[in-house]
Amino acid sequence: MEKNHVIRIKCPDQKGLIAGIAGILFKRGYNILVMKEYVETETGQFFARLEIAGELEPQELESELKYLLPPSAIVEIIPRNKKRIVLLVTKEYHCLGDLLVRHYFNELHAEILAVIGNHNMLQSFTEKFEIPFHYISHEGISKTAFEETILQTLETYQPDYLVLAKFMRILTPEFVQRYKDRIINIHHSFLPAFIGANPYKKAFERGVKLIGATAHIVNNDLDEGPIITQQIIPVKHDDGLTDMIEAGHEIEKSVLADALKLVLEDRIFVSGNKTIVFS
Repeated sequence: MEKNHVIRIKCPDQKGLIAGIAGILFKRGYNILVMKEYVETETGQFFARLEIAGELEPQELESELKYLLPPSAIVEIIPRNKKRIVLLVTKEYHCLGDLLVRHYFNELHAEILAVIGNHNMLQSFTEKFEIPFHYISHEGISKTAFEETILQTLETYQPDYLVLAKFMRILTPEFVQRYKDRIINIHHSFLPAFIGANPYKKAFERGVKLIGATAHIVNNDLDEGPIITQQIIPVKHDDGLTDMIEAGHEIEKSVLADALKLVLEDRIFVSGNKTIVFS
C-alpha cells in the first residue's frame, strides 16, 4: 500500500535544483502530490517542501538527493505520522481547553502526551480528558532545579514539540537549547508591540484600535523568536480592559491552533529570526 511522506530540503540555491529533485523522484517511481519551493534572496537559501506517494526507501533516497544537492544541504524525509507534543501551562485555561477538545475529536495532527503545570489548578480539568498532568511548582526552588525537574519529566515522554499554552515563565537559554526550534509559544499581542507581561493592559492604556495574538518559536530573546502566524481584531473606544481580554482569548486560541497545524504538518522552516511558511 502506498504511503505519503513529506520531504523537506534547505540548501544554498543553484540552477537546476527543482529539475534535479523531480528527476530523482521520477526515476524512483514516486508520485509528487505537492511541491512548493522558495528562494530567500537575502541569504541565497533554497527551501522546498514536497509530499510524495510510494513505497519509500528513506536512506537511499536521502543519499541520492544529498549527492545532487550542495554539500551543506539539509534533507528530511518525514512519514506522515502524528507528532508527539507536551503542553506547558500556568493558570489560564482557554488555550489548553481548546487544544484538549481538538485532540479529543482528533482535529490535531498530534498526540498530546501530557500537560505540565507550575500550578495545579488545571489538573482536574486535564485529567477529564484522560491525559496525565504533572504539577511542578516553581516556588521555593531555584530556576535551575525547576527546569531540571521539567526536563526529567519530558525525558520520559520524548516529545517532538513543546507547546507553551499560556505558560507564564521565562525559560533559560539552556532549556531552550535542549528543544531548539521545537518550543511553540502563544503571546497575547501583535508582536513586536507590547512585548512581555500585561500586554492587554498596555494596549488598553495606549488606546489601540486593534489587538492581536502571535504564535512564535521560542528563542533566547523574550517574545522575539521567529513568528509563525498572527491575527488581529478591532476594538472600540468603549471596550473596557475586560472586553479586550475576553476578545483576546478567542484570537489566542485561533492563532495557536493555526500555528500548530503548520508546525505539525512540517510546513515551517526557520531562517535566522524569520520563518518560511508553506501554507
